Amino acid sequence: MTIEAGQPGTGQLSAGHAGAERAGAPRRPLGGLGRVALGRAGRAALLATGRAPVPDAIEPIVQAHRRHHPQADLGLLSRAYRTAEASHRGQTRKSGEAFITHPLAVTMILAELGAGTTTLVASLLHDTVEDTEVTLDQVSADFGPEVAYLVDGVTKLEKVDFGAAAEAETFRKMLVATGDDVRVMVIKLADRLHNMRTIRHMKPASQVRIAKVTRDVLIPLAERLGIQVLKTELEDIVFATLHPEEYARARSLVAAHEAVPDALLEPFAAALSRQLAEAGIAAEVTLRPRHCVSVHRVLLKRSAAPGPDGLPQGLHPADFGRLLVVVEENADCYAVLGELHTCWLPLPGEFKDFVAAPKFNLYQSLHTAVTAEGGEVIEVLVRTRQMHRVAETGVVALGDPHQPGGQSAGDELDRTDPARPGWLSRLLEWQQETPDPDAFWSTLTADLSGDREITVVTEGGETLQLRAGASCVDAAYLLGEETGHRCIGARVNGRLTALSTVLRDGDVLGILTETGLSGPVPEWLAHARTPGARLAIERWLADHPAGAPVVHTGRSADQPLPPPPPSARRGAAPVAVPAFPGAPVRLARCCTPVPPDEVTGYLIRGGSVAVHRASCPAGERMREAGRGPLTLSWVPDAAPPSGYRVTLRAEALNRPRLLADLTAAMSAEGVGIISADVEPPQELRVRHTYTIELPAAAALPVVMRAMLRVSGVYDVCRPQPAPPGEPQSEPQAEPRPGPGAAAPRSGGGSGGGNEDDRLGPGVRPSWGIHGRSAAFSDHRSVSGTRGPEG
Repeated sequence: MTIEAGQPGTGQLSAGHAGAERAGAPRRPLGGLGRVALGRAGRAALLATGRAPVPDAIEPIVQAHRRHHPQADLGLLSRAYRTAEASHRGQTRKSGEAFITHPLAVTMILAELGAGTTTLVASLLHDTVEDTEVTLDQVSADFGPEVAYLVDGVTKLEKVDFGAAAEAETFRKMLVATGDDVRVMVIKLADRLHNMRTIRHMKPASQVRIAKVTRDVLIPLAERLGIQVLKTELEDIVFATLHPEEYARARSLVAAHEAVPDALLEPFAAALSRQLAEAGIAAEVTLRPRHCVSVHRVLLKRSAAPGPDGLPQGLHPADFGRLLVVVEENADCYAVLGELHTCWLPLPGEFKDFVAAPKFNLYQSLHTAVTAEGGEVIEVLVRTRQMHRVAETGVVALGDPHQPGGQSAGDELDRTDPARPGWLSRLLEWQQETPDPDAFWSTLTADLSGDREITVVTEGGETLQLRAGASCVDAAYLLGEETGHRCIGARVNGRLTALSTVLRDGDVLGILTETGLSGPVPEWLAHARTPGARLAIERWLADHPAGAPVVHTGRSADQPLPPPPPSARRGAAPVAVPAFPGAPVRLARCCTPVPPDEVTGYLIRGGSVAVHRASCPAGERMREAGRGPLTLSWVPDAAPPSGYRVTLRAEALNRPRLLADLTAAMSAEGVGIISADVEPPQELRVRHTYTIELPAAAALPVVMRAMLRVSGVYDVCRPQPAPPGEPQSEPQAEPRPGPGAAAPRSGGGSGGGNEDDRLGPGVRPSWGIHGRSAAFSDHRSVSGTRGPEG
C-alpha cells in the first residue's frame, strides 16, 4: 500500500492526468484498447514520426527502457536483437524454449532496473560469442569496443582449456573486468537471475551446485553492488532450492499473513501519514513486506529467544514488514525522524544514520524503531527518492560510468564511490597475488562470506572499510603492506589494545609502528580475517624462515652517529673525597650513580666511602642514623676497574623476541649485561629492568638511545629508589601512554656485600628517554649535566 502525505492541496499528478482534468475530458481506462490494437497504434505512431519500427519481440523491453531513458537509441537495440536472434536461431534451452528467450529475459530485467542502452545491447549479445559463431571482433566492429568489452567480460572460459578451474578463472576474469566497468557484473547478475528462475529444468545435482555458487558468490556481489531487488529474489530462489522445507514453512506464514487484513502496520502507516501532513512534510509512506528469507531469519531469531512463558516465540504481526517513508530532500529525512521520535517512543540503540555515513554498497537511509500501541515494535526506514532508487538498484541507478552525466555527475552530498567501490579495489589487489585457482576460489568465498562491513576511522582522520570481524592486524595491512609489517601495537578509542582485538563499527584506531621491525609472526594469521592481510603475512613468512629471524636494532638512517666516548682511565678513583684523600670509594648499587649525577658520600665500615645519588633513600637513612654526608666531586676521565654499573628500565609493548632484540641492542654498543628482570605483561605493556656495566659514563645516553630504537620500546629511564613505605608512582610531569603499570621489582642486582649498599624497597623513574623520538626528556641530560631527580 502507498499513502501520500503532504500539504493539503499539494498532491502531484502526472502531466497527462493534469491536462485531462483541466480540459474536463473523461479518463479512458487503460484496458479500453486491446493488446493488439495498442501494438498497432504504437507502430503507427512510430511510422508517423519517421522512426523505424522495432521488432515485436523487444517491444516490452523498449517500453521499460523508455520509462528511464526517453531519448534512447532504439535502432541500436533493434540491430542487437536481430544479430542475437539470427545467431541463436535453432538453439533451444533445457526447458525446450528457443534460446533467444534467455537474452530477451535478461535484457528485460536490466531494462526494468533502468540500465543504459549500451548495457541492454551487450545483454542481448552476451551469449553470442560463447555459444555461436559470432566473434568478439565482429561485435566490436558492429557495436563498438564498449559493447565488446562487456560481452567479453561475461563470456565463460572453455572447460576444454581450463578444466576444473574454468569456473574459478571465469569469475576471476569477470571481477577484473568489473574493476574497469561495473556493468560487467550487473549483466552477470541479471543472467544468473533468469537462470535461477528456470533452474527447475536442471538436474537435481546441477541445481544444488548452481544454487551454492549463487549463494556464496553472486548474492554477496549483488549485495555489495547495492542491487537489492536482484539480491532478494536470488535469495528466495536459492533458499527454495537448498532448503525446500524451510522455504515452504516461511512461504506459508507469509501467505497466511497476507490472507487477513493488516491490523497493525497499515493503521500505523495511516497515522504516520496524517502526522507528517500536519507537520507540513511532503512524504510517501509505503508498507514494505519482508521476503521469505527475511521472514525465516526473523523466525529463527524469535525461536531462539524464549518469551515470558519460557517457550520459544512465534512471529509478531510487525515481523512481516517495515514502513518506508520517501521524501524529497535530505533535510526532510531528519524532519520525519523528529516527528517519529516525538509522537512515538523510540527504541534505544535502534537508530542508525546511513545518510550521513552511507554503507559500503552505496546504501543510504535512516533506520529507527518505535513502539506502537500494544507494545509492538515497528521498524521505519526514511530516505529520499534518489536514495530509494540507489537502495533498490545500486550502481545501476547511477547510470553508465562512461557516458556524460553518468555516475560521476551526482550530488555533491552523495557520499558514494560508484566507479570503484572500496571492497572491489581490495579484492582486485589480493586476487593478483593468488594465481592458484583453488586458492583464489576459497579465498573469494571466504572474503564474500561476511554479510556486512564496518567503518573504522584512523587517528589521522582516514576512513577504513573492513569486513565485520576484522582485527587490528587487518586494519594495519589495509593501510599498506609495509605498515602491517612494521606494526607493533594498536590503540583503539585511545586505549592500548592487542593486535588481535576485533574492531567495531565507528572505532577510532591508531596503528603503532616502528622502523626496522623484523616483520609479522605466525600467530598473526589466527587474527587476520581479510585475504589481503593473510596473503601478505604468508608471503613474508615464506620469505623469512622461522630459523633465521631478522633483527633491526641499529641506528635509524636519519640518526647521526654519536661522538665516540672519551677515553677513560680504568682503575682510577672516579670520585674525589677532599675530607679523606686516598680513601677507598664504592659506588652504591642501589642508585648506581654515574657522572654527572649529583652525589653524596657516607663513611662506612672499613674506612671506605659509599657514594650515593643525592636523593637516594639509603643515604637518607644513613643521614638519619647520624652519619654526616661528605662532599664529593667526579674525577674527569676516570672510571672504576669494571666500569660504571647502571640500572636501566625499558617500558615497551609486549611482542615476541623483545628480550632478544633489547639485549642485542645493548650488546652492540659494547656494554656488559649483569642481570635482567622481565615482569609479567600487564595491559599489553611489559617492563624490562637491566643492570649493565658501561666502559665510560659517556656511553650511557648512547645505550639508552639504542634501546629506544628497538621496536615496541616507548620509554627508557634510570630507576631511582623510593623512600621506605612510599608506594610506587609515575612522575606527574611525564605522562605515559596508557594506564600505569605495576610497581617493578628491584633491578639492580645484589647489595654488593655491604648493608649500606642494598636496594631500597621500591623504585621510580628519574630521568630518561621518553616517546618514539630518540631524544631525552630533558636536554641537560644529553649534554651530560645533571638531570632532574625524580
